[in-house]
Amino acid sequence: MKAKEIQDLIDFISKSGLDEVNIETEEFKIKVKKNTEAKVVQAAAPAPQPTAAPAPAPSAAPAAPSSSGESAPASDDDKYVTIKSPMIGTFYRTPNPDNPAFVNVGDSVKAGDTVCIVEAMKLFNEIESDVSGKIVKILVDNATPVEYDQPLFLVDPS
Repeated sequence: MKAKEIQDLIDFISKSGLDEVNIETEEFKIKVKKNTEAKVVQAAAPAPQPTAAPAPAPSAAPAAPSSSGESAPASDDDKYVTIKSPMIGTFYRTPNPDNPAFVNVGDSVKAGDTVCIVEAMKLFNEIESDVSGKIVKILVDNATPVEYDQPLFLVDPS
């Protein structure tokens, strides 16, 4: 089963209202179980990271046009491309604890370069950059839970 199929399955289950699903074939066995306690932890983890939600910043900028300090960072973030998580899982910056990070702030990446790993259901999925440029900001701490479509990196494409 491919990562995209697994993500589609997770999305389907989350929208269906089911609490648990077990699928078993000759090739694989998958058990997906909702854990309401884990959702509370996942919701609390991104809170200390003020840059984890760049989408609300543009809506806040029109409400406070007199504050030029807030408008400048919002326009700075607008010129960057965001690499987002394609799935729910655990974010890892390194392939294993003994290796260096895939990318660091200031590193140049090309489209197709691996920038991190997201573990979902004991599968380690390499996340690739879809843009060439320079890593400007890493928005997630290592070994923390991430949500589907959560921003992970900001890349300056220029």
